Amino acid sequence: MDAVVDPELDEPITDLDFVHSLIVSSASDVLVQLRLPTSFCAPNFAYLMASDAKDVLTALPWTRSVTVELIDHHDSKIINAGLAADAGYRGTFAHEAEENLDELRITFQRKAHVAAMERSLTGLLRQDPSREMAEMGTVVLGELPDDACTRALMKRRSIIGLPVSPDSLVMVDHDGNDYAEIDVPLALRRARSTRISIDGNAHFCRGLLRTRYDDPDRTTVDAL
Repeated sequence: MDAVVDPELDEPITDLDFVHSLIVSSASDVLVQLRLPTSFCAPNFAYLMASDAKDVLTALPWTRSVTVELIDHHDSKIINAGLAADAGYRGTFAHEAEENLDELRITFQRKAHVAAMERSLTGLLRQDPSREMAEMGTVVLGELPDDACTRALMKRRSIIGLPVSPDSLVMVDHDGNDYAEIDVPLALRRARSTRISIDGNAHFCRGLLRTRYDDPDRTTVDAL
């Protein structure tokens, strides 16, 4: 389940404690209940996470049937019916589904890359305060330390199709284009704003979840 990521917050739903319960029967049937910080969280995000959860579990070689239910959401009934029927997003919401979920997913994958890029480059600047921000435009992946930030960046580059070779520039846009030296400081500041927004939203959602539920840290895994 940790392969399922909240698209807006760029964190696994397991880390965010969105998995309310997980029940596995002796016949390898799986029932998962997901919960969100509020009843009015965006339906498109809610459906995307629930659908991804069903896909991940269905792909396991040992599962026979998978049921994913979203609880305590104003569109729970609609989303759960659509998931049960494998209707897809447009089939679930019909005329209300104005946007394509694939496009939405790509948009947030690109934002996640920008945030990961900023974390890595800001880390270099903190390690060596003598370096100028404009120099960050020439940093290549091979210069980054082997740590969690670098691994996160590499993963997000792979997801959106950017090269991950050691000689690849770190600071590029989502099409792989580099930045002119004069544009690097402003681009890095914008990337920082994106990262702060993602981190801030994640912190806010955790607070809402703790406020909404008495047991925000409880996830049950049962074998029947």
